[in-house]
Amino acid sequence: MPRPHVSRRGLLTAGGAAMLASPFFTTKGLLAEELMATPRLTEGPFYPDRLPLDQDNDLILIGDNTTPAVGEITNFNGRILTLAGSPVRNATVEIWQCDANAVYLHSRDSDSKKTQQDSNFQGYGKFETASDGGYRFRTIKPVPYPGRPAPHIHIKVSQNGHEVLTTQCMIRGNEGNSTDGVFRRLSDPAEQKLIMADWNRIPNSKINEWTANFDIVLGRTPDDRPTQGS
Repeated sequence: MPRPHVSRRGLLTAGGAAMLASPFFTTKGLLAEELMATPRLTEGPFYPDRLPLDQDNDLILIGDNTTPAVGEITNFNGRILTLAGSPVRNATVEIWQCDANAVYLHSRDSDSKKTQQDSNFQGYGKFETASDGGYRFRTIKPVPYPGRPAPHIHIKVSQNGHEVLTTQCMIRGNEGNSTDGVFRRLSDPAEQKLIMADWNRIPNSKINEWTANFDIVLGRTPDDRPTQGS
C-alpha cells in the first residue's frame, strides 16, 4: 500500500511516520535470514562540485523560497539495513539527481545550461538515519537525460565519515531500463530487482504526489571498505 501524505515538517524530522518495509531478497546459498546487499553502481560524473547552501531532505523548496521545483513530487523513503536485516542508525544518506529539465547541479552541466536549469530545484539533499534506520526525502520523480534513458536517483551512504555504498535507484517497469548502460551492467535479474523501486500515486493527493520506498542493504562496514583503486 502507498504511504499516506507526509507533510514537509514531518519529512524534515527523523521522528516522522514509520517506514513501510519493501520486499527483501535472500542471499543465494546463505541462510534465509540474510539479505542480498544492494549492488554498487557508479557515482557518475555529476556528484555536485558546488554543494548548495540548503542541503536538507526537501529538494522541492530551497530555503525560505515558496516557489516549488518543477516536476512530479515524490516522497522517496526507505531504510538502511545490515545483511541480517537490522536497522543502521546514524548513517548519512545523500541523494542527487537532475532536475525536470535534465540538468544536474554540477558546473560541467549547469554552467552550460543556465537557461534550462530549474533554479528552484535543490538537486542534492542529505538525511541522517535514526534508530529505525529510516530515511526520507521529498524530491521529484526522476527523468531521463541524454545518455541515460533510465530515470534514476543517485544515492551515497556513509558512516562515521566514511563512504559505505554508492548506488542508484531506478523506476521499476520503466521502458528506459532495458537500454540503459548502467542498469545493463547488472546481468543478474535478482540484482536488477535490488536497484528498482515502485513509484505509486498517493491516493487523494491534491497535487498528484508519488511515493517510492527503497530499502538499502549494506554489504560492508566502514572498516571493510576497499582501499583506493581496488
